[in-house]
Amino acid sequence: RRCQTFSGSGHQENGGAMSSEVEEIMKRIIKHKGVREVIIADKEANLVYQDSNSGTSIEEHKKYAANLAQLTTQARSVVRDLDAQNDLSFLRIRSKRHEIMVAPGEDEL
Repeated sequence: RRCQTFSGSGHQENGGAMSSEVEEIMKRIIKHKGVREVIIADKEANLVYQDSNSGTSIEEHKKYAANLAQLTTQARSVVRDLDAQNDLSFLRIRSKRHEIMVAPGEDEL
């Protein structure tokens, strides 16, 4: 099973706004067997950090981030509709070939 993790990466888009500790963690994640993509994006789907083992372009990463930002917003809304005191902490999407994991934070996806 191949895994796409949307949460971090090797190229920073915001002029180095990410801590070196977070960057080191992202570099370790991308080295795991089966991990193809690691992306961190803000709530507006702007890439903060991205890395790829599959040669995916930055434009494709931006498209993934935009789609996942919309999906995460909708999932968060469903969780809050069920229980107003609750919030979305993790979103996992699996298909036959891929797995996408989203860990939304205060300011990032």
